[in-house]
Amino acid sequence: MTTHTDILIVGAGPVGLMCAYLGQRCGMSTVIFDKSEEPLQVGRADALNARTLQLMELVDLFDELYPLGKQCNTSSVWADGKFASRQSSWWEELQGCLHKHFLMIGQSFVEQLLDKKLTEMQAAVKRTTTIEKIELNDEGCLTTLSNGETIQSRYVIGADGSKSFIRHHFKIPFHIIRPQIIWAVIDGVLDTDFPKVPEIIVFQAETSDVAWIPREGDIDRFYIRMDTKDFTMEEAIEKINNAMQPHTLSFKEVVWFSQFSVKESVAENFFVHDRVFLAGDACHVHSVNGGQGLNTGLADAFNLMWKLNMVIKHNAPKSLLQSYENERKPVAQSVIETSGKLVRSTKYSDNGTHAQDYVKLVQKHAGNITGMGIRYGKDGLEGTRIPDFEMYDGAKKTRLYTLLDYTKFNLVVFGDGKLDFDVPHFVNIVQIHPQESQSFWATDAPYTNQAFLVRPDSYIESTASLDQCAILFEGLLATV
Repeated sequence: MTTHTDILIVGAGPVGLMCAYLGQRCGMSTVIFDKSEEPLQVGRADALNARTLQLMELVDLFDELYPLGKQCNTSSVWADGKFASRQSSWWEELQGCLHKHFLMIGQSFVEQLLDKKLTEMQAAVKRTTTIEKIELNDEGCLTTLSNGETIQSRYVIGADGSKSFIRHHFKIPFHIIRPQIIWAVIDGVLDTDFPKVPEIIVFQAETSDVAWIPREGDIDRFYIRMDTKDFTMEEAIEKINNAMQPHTLSFKEVVWFSQFSVKESVAENFFVHDRVFLAGDACHVHSVNGGQGLNTGLADAFNLMWKLNMVIKHNAPKSLLQSYENERKPVAQSVIETSGKLVRSTKYSDNGTHAQDYVKLVQKHAGNITGMGIRYGKDGLEGTRIPDFEMYDGAKKTRLYTLLDYTKFNLVVFGDGKLDFDVPHFVNIVQIHPQESQSFWATDAPYTNQAFLVRPDSYIESTASLDQCAILFEGLLATV
């Protein structure tokens, strides 16, 4: 018997899980499977950036995740046995952002929450399952699974990691650069006389080859550059202690120990055969420096799924789907560039100031690292994220991002005027009055008598004056 579904998702890491969750929220049918027995329990990515926190608010995940993590917006340099510098200006300068920090939280928390949500939605992950074969046909893709099931889907999303079966199967070029930089990573509970603080510390020893990352609960993470595949955990800890002198450190408990070599690549295509998409590590891999991997992959999901929703549920032209690759591939390339500069600065420095060089690069590329500088247009407001701000109904307070609807476009109206035209059924209206009007909702945001048509992923599609906002729908209806 063949199961029919709108979207088949290969891989139940955070990106695949988010694709399935967003698809279900939009009312699309999804099937997601993975070779693993359960969601991730320890290790891998360690932070959600400011933009990801905004996106989590759009889809009712923020409130459950946020209390589990630890806020961090400061980077310090430690050299010659003392603090050399401390910086956080790139966070403080962010406009339209109320969470000006990373949320330090393990990838496992994201996966487990999404896995639970999908189970509650009666769309649970099919575990310990792989692909036997996949064929294109007139209806989309026919996939045979290792458990004998056949799935007929309109679209397939390969969110199956850097060794992606989908990417290999459809022969999508993916040329990997290996800069010969190898790291150890240790998560655990510390015993140290170093003054522990909730900030990222880059240690200046011979090079900036040790970074201390605060994490949720009682654990902390260390990245240690080793540059050889043959090392023990004890050798990595010895290198930490060398960098921290005169302080010392040991682990009361090690939760996770691993090594990884830096790989850099962007797939030639993110969308092929009008049916098959790649997302996350399946189409872009890079250094962990800057904490951009998980965040970039989740942003892929938010960009892709609303477009599939508009095509499947609202009869948008299929040409809309090509914009996924057009928008996300340049972002992936910029992430490769940023993380590449960061990781190379830990090994190469003309002046021997590796740690200081690293922090300067963080400041220079803060738009990528915080996620708040990503845009899909070159000029003006169109293509930028709509700012977040607080709004009031008397003493009651809320935030714009809690009122936006990911399943629809959003018409955000700033002003008291009444809308005297019909709004398409796939548009959610959010009217915001001037603060002095004391109306529901009110704010002192710097927009007056303006209307923003906002995409489901909270980027601005177009703008107009309030008396002309009906024209916003002319171009929208032509494409959706």
